[in-house]
Amino acid sequence: MLLGRNSKCWCGSGEKYKKCHMEFDEKLKEYAKAGYQVPTRDMIKNEEQIAKIKESAKINTAVLDEVSKHIKAGMTTDEINTIVHDFTVKHGAIPAPLGYGGFPKSVCTSINDQICHGIPSEDDVLKEGDIVNVDVSTILDGYYSDASRMFMIGEVSEEAKRLVDVTKECLEMAIAKVKPWTPLGVIGATIQEHAHKNGYTVVRDFGGHGIGLEFHEDPFVFHYGNADEGVLMVPGMTFTIEPMINQGGYELYIDQDNEWTSYTEDGKLSAQWEHMILVTEDGCEILTY
Repeated sequence: MLLGRNSKCWCGSGEKYKKCHMEFDEKLKEYAKAGYQVPTRDMIKNEEQIAKIKESAKINTAVLDEVSKHIKAGMTTDEINTIVHDFTVKHGAIPAPLGYGGFPKSVCTSINDQICHGIPSEDDVLKEGDIVNVDVSTILDGYYSDASRMFMIGEVSEEAKRLVDVTKECLEMAIAKVKPWTPLGVIGATIQEHAHKNGYTVVRDFGGHGIGLEFHEDPFVFHYGNADEGVLMVPGMTFTIEPMINQGGYELYIDQDNEWTSYTEDGKLSAQWEHMILVTEDGCEILTY
């Protein structure tokens, strides 16, 4: 759509186009001419939307902080679900997973060889030596946020601890590469290189995603691949980086009974950390952790 200089900007900010995204659009055109894949307008958030996403993100992080205070051996994953659900609702928000695509609980809890989308249950009791991912997603006033953390229950093996630590390093190293006007592929390339250097593999069936106005938006964020591929990261984009790193092969299977929980095919351990990122003018801001 062609806009006049004095028209209201397409982003919904209410500002005149010439003061808002006109220069930005010209820059995008130059990158597109040079052969880069450029983001669509619906990937870009305006200042008002970002402010509301940040409010959702505050609650999301607070939920994970609350879980960290209570998680321990002997606790069921259903008890974790209760903590997440009650804390979220008490703060005026909605647990995004509940009912999403038929998902029956308010949080995902994935233990040991479960890669992601583990369903909380009264039958799953955390025990000494387990590693567990708690993946929290929040809706506040229609705005979405998302993050996950790994928890080590009691004394865990050195190999389990190393996997958890390296996976977090993969995330942190990828975030350090997030800069405007850089291809999204640098994220996956960075994760893949560090995981492989440490003898691990990167799950390929799942990845990060745009988020904010919906639970899952474009772009898809690959956790492997080439640094010079993918859509350009530009200011105003919000997405998750959530590497899933396996101790063995990257192959997986989905539980046929619940059609959600994914497991490593070889039964070896898997770990995941997830942050939500805002691309800024000079780098990025971590919104959830």
